Amino acid sequence: MMSLAAGLRRNALYKSNKPALICGEMVITYRQFDDIAGKIAAALIDNGLQPGDRVALSCPNLPFFPLVYYGVQKAGGVVVPLNVLLKRREIQYHLEDSEAKFFFCFEGSEQLPMAQEGLHAFQQVDTCEQMIVMCADQKQRHYNEMPTLSRWSDRYAPIKDDVARDANDTAVILYTSGTTGQSKGAELTQSNMIMNALVTQGIAELTSRDVHIATLPLFHSFGQTVSLNAAILCGSTIVLVPRFEPAAVVKMIEQHNVTIFAGVPTMYIGLNHLDIDADLSSLKLGISGGSSMPAEVIRRFEDKFKVPVIEGYGLSETSPIVCFNHLDTERRVGSIGQPIQGVEVRLVDEQGQEVAPGQEGELTVRGHNVMKGYLNRPEETAAAMREGWFHTGDIARQDELGNVYIVDRVKDLIIRNGFNVYPREVEEVFMTHPAVAMVAVIGIPHEEYGEEIKAIVTLKPGANIEAAELKAWGKEQCAAYKYPRSVDIRDALPLGATGKILKKDLRAEYSQ
Repeated sequence: MMSLAAGLRRNALYKSNKPALICGEMVITYRQFDDIAGKIAAALIDNGLQPGDRVALSCPNLPFFPLVYYGVQKAGGVVVPLNVLLKRREIQYHLEDSEAKFFFCFEGSEQLPMAQEGLHAFQQVDTCEQMIVMCADQKQRHYNEMPTLSRWSDRYAPIKDDVARDANDTAVILYTSGTTGQSKGAELTQSNMIMNALVTQGIAELTSRDVHIATLPLFHSFGQTVSLNAAILCGSTIVLVPRFEPAAVVKMIEQHNVTIFAGVPTMYIGLNHLDIDADLSSLKLGISGGSSMPAEVIRRFEDKFKVPVIEGYGLSETSPIVCFNHLDTERRVGSIGQPIQGVEVRLVDEQGQEVAPGQEGELTVRGHNVMKGYLNRPEETAAAMREGWFHTGDIARQDELGNVYIVDRVKDLIIRNGFNVYPREVEEVFMTHPAVAMVAVIGIPHEEYGEEIKAIVTLKPGANIEAAELKAWGKEQCAAYKYPRSVDIRDALPLGATGKILKKDLRAEYSQ
């Protein structure tokens, strides 16, 4: 038996009164955490959840997320975390593709109407049996005829025993994508998730005395492993931050004596720009991932806050961590560090042959962190997993000490502010517009976000539309993190001999 839920159960027994979750004025102990998650598990089972059934979860960094996440684990289900910025069309696709049986969705706000978008999607999906809405007002019993979490689960007693799961049973399905199709679900096993969290615990030298501040979205693989599962496994306290605001985060670090801060580079940039007087002496480590961290940003943060920062690399398909800078080895500027314990990397050429040290090659990975496969996509799984090695699509080189440096991407993946944006998905949306004949979506350099999204469009004969109108339309159709911030309309796009759009030429042009 191997289950994420066992870590929570253990801490509920031995650290029952220790704060597990803090959000604003709310404090939830490990005993309370386990009890509430146990009630949710009981409700799921009573409503027909079978081991291995999928449960979609859309929620910002509020106590609802870990409570439902671990409730699903206790019931033997599989969590399908959804980005909170998804629109109804995107939510519908994820519910259908994952064959989610239950859908837990936070009510949201006027600016981010999550439950409103989610309800429209849910009503279009026959395979999803129940939608449960999480409302800030615990006394609220319904949301547009959908039951609220409190009404749905409070009447149950916590389950006495967690449903047994094995190491190779799927625990989480994280949606990722390539440039050749729609999003696909990476099936991560109990072993994948637990081992990656345990390795994180070792790298960051975490103990039960640590206090984590969860600014990374918990629906993201990085936040899930580093800020949630690693913390729960070692019995730490998690301070939940629904929305990252640098000044407020600094105050929370000071108020709660936070020791561990994990974030994407733009969060470090935001903290660097602060002119605030605060005592952050409790902070012992900064962890960075999601996209490459400029060396100057690390230097400024360490000088300002006197806290070391370690940077790593990973993918949804690898639970996510592959490499990390380690505290007990020399940190090389620009490096993502060395492979984590139990994981091997190999750089190969186009023929799959290993390249010599110092030469560039595609980064491939083998180890306990690699996914089971893509959900219901055997051909795409076989293409990514060759001879036991997962092919990342990233070009890297390795120095004489084993430090890895990411050089470029084979894929056209755009990483904007730590979020993966897949051009093909955005292009397919734009191709549904009646005026658009052809479109190329690329990432262009951006000082704050790493990359920004740009669409270059050609119009159908006789069509008449302004770039600003197309941009506004894209904003309505796509989640906030993935719509193009700029749209150019051209007479033609550069094409190769086979008619393929030459994105490398466009990137070179807009990078100048």
